[in-house]
Amino acid sequence: MISLSQFLIFAALLFGIGIAGIIVNRKNIIVMMMSIELILLAVNTNFIAFSHFLNNNIGEIFVFFILTVAAAEAAIGLAIMVVLFRKSGTIEVEKLDALKG
Repeated sequence: MISLSQFLIFAALLFGIGIAGIIVNRKNIIVMMMSIELILLAVNTNFIAFSHFLNNNIGEIFVFFILTVAAAEAAIGLAIMVVLFRKSGTIEVEKLDALKG
């Protein structure tokens, strides 16, 4: 049986990789979005672990809400990236600093 501390260590590693991905790679929007998804996955892992060990289903309900928000974020983010690529020909963050409405 996996203990609660092992779940929390795994979630902390996922969270750390997500934060490192955002800090280290600020040029590629796709990698930044994947890092945000890793952070949300770490939060979901914590909710599931505490839900399991406390015998409470509220954590699992929160996970469904977070998954819904993550799916919407991914869909809208990809749509924005497609529009940006069509307008400017690139999706590098440094070249998109002069956005105009």
